[in-house]
Amino acid sequence: MTLSPRTAHPYRDLDVIDARAPRFNQATIGVLSLVAVATGAWPILAILAAQLGIGLRLGRRYCLACLFYFEVVQPRLGEGPIEDSRPPRFANLLGLVVLSTASLAYLAGVPIIGAALGLLVAGLALLAAVTGFCTGCWMYRIGARLRGIRGRSFDRFALAELGLPGADAPDHQVVAFTHPLCTDCRDLTTRLRDAGQRVLEIDVRDRPDLARKYGIAVVPMAFSVDRAGSVLRIAG
Repeated sequence: MTLSPRTAHPYRDLDVIDARAPRFNQATIGVLSLVAVATGAWPILAILAAQLGIGLRLGRRYCLACLFYFEVVQPRLGEGPIEDSRPPRFANLLGLVVLSTASLAYLAGVPIIGAALGLLVAGLALLAAVTGFCTGCWMYRIGARLRGIRGRSFDRFALAELGLPGADAPDHQVVAFTHPLCTDCRDLTTRLRDAGQRVLEIDVRDRPDLARKYGIAVVPMAFSVDRAGSVLRIAG
């Protein structure tokens, strides 16, 4: 079977990631955390925390599970759906905090707390690996959606800076912040257009200034706006 070439380079396109990679990493963390608690080999938890910290600080090339996935697994299975890398990165940060706390609890002579935290990580990581439901990722996404447009309280887009002068704007349209490699972004814009919506896409890779200005914390993020650019609701 001939596999399609990668659309996202694992070590250069850092703002997106193959959705299977975090699940592979979570499976690794879940299994090893369970082994650590079951056998009492708690230093494994500290090693996992160190690996997460190194990966977050230095990049995917230094995350052993990520490296194995991209160099061994992905070339054989092909590339999975491409998603925003910020939610799984946030999940890894939470994992780092909990695993570090578990290790410190064992070191301080409180193994009950260490084991409880280790089992928490194991359970959530294995849940994510098996079902795709990543608690940390959803915490990030829900927070981003609740913030909507963060930073200052924005309720209006300046349509001129989006490339659409107000005089030529339709009565109603959707402003969608997307990434060209993001699978969910393509799905969202296709669904909106199929529903008869007029969609103005803002590529966050080409316009990071607009993403920063309007505080776009995750893609895709779409807003229904009127002719004046006033935000009516979050779309999609």
